[in-house]
Amino acid sequence: MMNFDDFLNTQMKDPKFKKEYDALEPEFEIIQAMIDARKDAGLTQQELAKRTGIAQSDISKLERGNANPSLRTLRRLAAGMGKKLHIQFT
Repeated sequence: MMNFDDFLNTQMKDPKFKKEYDALEPEFEIIQAMIDARKDAGLTQQELAKRTGIAQSDISKLERGNANPSLRTLRRLAAGMGKKLHIQFT
């Protein structure tokens, strides 16, 4: 049986797949940044929910990539983690 990394590497050889996958990179980066910041702050999703007033289920959806956060939501999350939100165009 093939593991996920091997499967992904196989799929990345398809130019159409690679193009679509690469197009999602900014979303993956935001999701990973949210997860990393929460963990760095030593918070569970439930603790972050209490600090921000955002439902734990909504935080879970964001971290799984099943919802798109608004700028307002990102600011609330950052504040709840004791961080500042910085968005950059490169």
